[in-house]
Amino acid sequence: MNAYSEHLSRLTATVDRALAKSGHEHLIIASGIEKMQFLDDMPYPFKPNPLFKQWLPLTRHPHCWIAYTPGSRPVLVYYQPDDYWHVPPSAPEGEWTAHFDIRVINDPAEAAAHLPPPARAAILGDADAALGVYAPNNPAALLAYLHYHRGWKSGYELAQMRQAQVKAVRGHAAAERAFRAGASEAQIHAAYLAAAGHTDFDLPYNNIVALNENGATLHYQYKAFDAPARHRSLLIDAGAEHNGYAADITRTHGDGFEPFEELIAAVDAEQRALCARVKAGVDYRELHLECHLRLGGVLRTLGIVDMEPVSMLDTGLSSVFFPHGLGHPIGLQVHDVAGFSDEDGALIPRPAGHPFLRMTRTLEPGMVVTIEPGIYFIPTLLAKLKQRPEAKAVDWDTVERLLPYGGVRIEDEVHCTDGEPENLSRDAFAAL
Repeated sequence: MNAYSEHLSRLTATVDRALAKSGHEHLIIASGIEKMQFLDDMPYPFKPNPLFKQWLPLTRHPHCWIAYTPGSRPVLVYYQPDDYWHVPPSAPEGEWTAHFDIRVINDPAEAAAHLPPPARAAILGDADAALGVYAPNNPAALLAYLHYHRGWKSGYELAQMRQAQVKAVRGHAAAERAFRAGASEAQIHAAYLAAAGHTDFDLPYNNIVALNENGATLHYQYKAFDAPARHRSLLIDAGAEHNGYAADITRTHGDGFEPFEELIAAVDAEQRALCARVKAGVDYRELHLECHLRLGGVLRTLGIVDMEPVSMLDTGLSSVFFPHGLGHPIGLQVHDVAGFSDEDGALIPRPAGHPFLRMTRTLEPGMVVTIEPGIYFIPTLLAKLKQRPEAKAVDWDTVERLLPYGGVRIEDEVHCTDGEPENLSRDAFAAL
């Protein structure tokens, strides 16, 4: 059995159990529709329903449907319009086609004739994907079960994710070269796209390309066209996609200023150590708290904060410099679903005082997570820290010297296995 066949067999078995659990006889999935901008005739970039692209590698195909009944071959209703305004989808091709009963339609309304009766069907998708009586009902119990089981990746899925990493690291290498050459944020981003083989619309998320102090904004959303007078630092959190599966990698580069280079090296060392801890049986919540202790050690060793790491964690001081979570599940979505719920949808609580952690499950073989520690100099958080008793432990002169550099984040994707973890990102960089 090849990787895709095994993936589909595994997926249908999961769906069979989910349908039995929720009391439905059929599963119907809408790929989605093109959504038009308000008062305009231009669509937003199309992004497919992630539950649809889990079945097959179709990412540019609105108005398609999958219908599956346990024990039967899945049906793909494939929309292929006769269009001279845009390039229509090509005929279905690839190894996956042998596993589907493919019905080609030229009008979206024709899909209804190829779908099972809706009365006993779980219909998954956005509300605006509704087609007459086929309105998405998104049963909560079924979705919770499917989402939970997306935590384990098949061999086919891992292969797609490795290819996404290859694209992303090519982009990261080009971005670093552009930074060293004095490019603007927009020019660095353009270099990334060209090397990754992507357009902006292809990216799984809006790349973060942050020069200097912009690196202190965690989800910095702009890309300035004017280069700064001095290139102190680049924090680039940039991804790629392959057959619907995402890559998410962050690197930080400096200009040689010794305190900042020491900070990059220290965060990188702790990040590698945390990646090595992605092993079966490890509670991701405990790994997140361990990250705080490790980063507290960095802050103390580099003379930024004179306090024991445990005290930094207990008082919340470490969260001033590391205010986000350690990472998240990744796969069909960058922030993949069910990072903090069980198969019934019940929440697995985050540690008290850590509201932004996106993963609370225990690691098991087949899971892929990001590991992304960071230390930042965020003016609004530092201003609040100055009003607290813990402020006396901070070397504010060192903080002032590092403020123009924004911050450091290092992020890899790591596959939990039966043995040593597989670092998808580092492996791709090593193969450049």
